[in-house]
Amino acid sequence: MHITRKIQLLVNSSDKDLVYASIGKLMEWQRACFKCANLVYTHQFLQEQISELVYLTEGVKLKISDQHKDADGMLVSSRTNSTYRVLTEKFKGALPSNIYNNLNSQLVGTFLKEKELYRNGERSMRNFKRSIAMPFSAECIRRLEACEPGNFTFTLFGIPFRTYLGRGYDDKRELLRQVTSCSLKMATSYLKVEQHKIFLLATFVQERQVHLLGEEIIAEASLSFEHPILVKIGKAKMTIGSKEEFLHRRLAIQAARRRVQAAVSGNKAGHGKIRKRKPLEHYQHLEKDYINHKLNVYSKRLIDFCLQHRAATLILTCQQEKEEVAMAEPFLLRNWNFAGLKDLIAFKAAKVGIDLIVE
Repeated sequence: MHITRKIQLLVNSSDKDLVYASIGKLMEWQRACFKCANLVYTHQFLQEQISELVYLTEGVKLKISDQHKDADGMLVSSRTNSTYRVLTEKFKGALPSNIYNNLNSQLVGTFLKEKELYRNGERSMRNFKRSIAMPFSAECIRRLEACEPGNFTFTLFGIPFRTYLGRGYDDKRELLRQVTSCSLKMATSYLKVEQHKIFLLATFVQERQVHLLGEEIIAEASLSFEHPILVKIGKAKMTIGSKEEFLHRRLAIQAARRRVQAAVSGNKAGHGKIRKRKPLEHYQHLEKDYINHKLNVYSKRLIDFCLQHRAATLILTCQQEKEEVAMAEPFLLRNWNFAGLKDLIAFKAAKVGIDLIVE
């Protein structure tokens, strides 16, 4: 199992010039990654569409494959290497090669999985934003060590970093301790700069948890409109959450944001739009954070209930019908997160070895 944790980083230096220069360098790399990602998808899409260009001569309509492996191939290397060569030519020296190498491999793999959807017109081609995360290999993290108080230091691409884990209790500190003691490994992780803050999206390779489950015990769960989750295992039943609990707080956040937004024009100026819009910053991610928290709580309660009754199989009943109803109702589509809850249930079920079936 691969699990990802978002960890805030600080440049580990008392030299302000070095700190500003390091943050500026990371922002430049992130802008370069944004260009790399769109360039890779553009080239891969063009390679896929060459066979559709009916106005080209027959001699040009060759296979999109390596000519060294296929006599009819029109590429001088593999599809993955073709875009890697483009990135090397344009971004060598401006971006660490490990970053654009990992980025290229991931994007080519994603494109090949989705190319049939593009061909059938079922989805449009991906367009990447400037806030894209920068992937890098776990081997690039050097000298990971614990420091006081309860944080860790390491070097990445020559930049010294220190984690900022805060006072809250979570598993980030324990996961990093296991990495330093070589009892846990890290996989390809990501760097991201958001509003001049640096974040590490650390990916850890964790073994699946082993639980004694009964193969004959089946849990039936339903994601309903009145209650987020209804679950039944034999005679045992449980209702997780309620409509009022989930919707009331969410609608209150939306209403408060609209009130603040309407009053923005009357706020005191002084530094242009920054000061006028400052009250809105509090609501920027408030609703999203509330939803993520609630969905994590609901999905964890469901999996804990299944483990308590040793259920080896979890069935989500009538899910497709309810999603079709939600798609037709704008209010439900906006405020009832069936997809997000289903994804979290699938992840947590796989983590403990429970088979998930969606009907």
